[in-house]
Amino acid sequence: MKKATSGPKLLAAHPASMSRRRLWLPVVFLALFACVSLLTLLSTARAPPPPPGTPRPPLILGATTAAGAGAEGSGLPAHVFDALVQYAATAGNNSSTSSMPEQDVRAIAAVLRRRAPCKALVFGLGAETPLWRALNHGAGGRTVFLDENAFYVAHMEATHPGLEAYDVSYSTAVRDFENLLEHARATRAAECRPVQNLLFSDCRLAIGDLPNALYEVAWDVILVDGPRGFAPGSPGRMAAIFSAAVMARTKGKETDVLVHDLGREVESVCAGEFLCEENRVQGSTSTPSLGHYVIRGGADVDRKAFCRSMAKKLAAAKKAS
Repeated sequence: MKKATSGPKLLAAHPASMSRRRLWLPVVFLALFACVSLLTLLSTARAPPPPPGTPRPPLILGATTAAGAGAEGSGLPAHVFDALVQYAATAGNNSSTSSMPEQDVRAIAAVLRRRAPCKALVFGLGAETPLWRALNHGAGGRTVFLDENAFYVAHMEATHPGLEAYDVSYSTAVRDFENLLEHARATRAAECRPVQNLLFSDCRLAIGDLPNALYEVAWDVILVDGPRGFAPGSPGRMAAIFSAAVMARTKGKETDVLVHDLGREVESVCAGEFLCEENRVQGSTSTPSLGHYVIRGGADVDRKAFCRSMAKKLAAAKKAS
């Protein structure tokens, strides 16, 4: 450590050195002037600052990088998207956590990569909730979550400011699965028809207590990863799959519907009944535990049967009678 010394210092000035310093002064001045001019030129070339009083945009994951990625409305840059998926997939390989398996995370991410930013509806809150929300970032992107646990909804909203989530009251139970399915089949052309406004539906599988505006949205992606369905008293996903199928046909043009835990009986049977095998996408976006279906709506959709095979049966029965 250097110590400060006290007392005045005497400097001897030599005429020769003074003259050399005077010669260098113009050179230094010209160099500084050139640097200042260059900095001024660069600063004026940038976009002007916003007018006073303009509110600052909220800090959102990927917002700054997405702005420089390209055209307006684009989603996350590819490298940011890939990094988020990689971290989530790594967590999915850890069997000690409740995270989704890696292959399912990557399959759902592949659908969001193609559709985002889009309107996405997710049944179920969980470890992947922040991921789905982040992957759908961008102008026009909206991700809505539904869960049966009101306390967990409040917790996630507090933990993730800006999260849009709603609690849902289910009147179904896994133990009643067969009875509910028979009801839906018997009233396929009436209460449980494929095209209808669920808000006014009398079908026992219809979810009718969502905010009214959600029924008017043409969803691009619907992910069914809830509610709970592992015990006889759990709500099961019968109503979620049925409602997703109706929403996609009623308001959507082309909706990607993904059903997680497809290996369980309720999920497998209901997906086949309401989403239909003919609409299932084969390939990397479908796994043994994840079903990927593309449901098309519009004027040409069948309003009496969910699947073509059932429509043919109904037509044959009508002809025979």
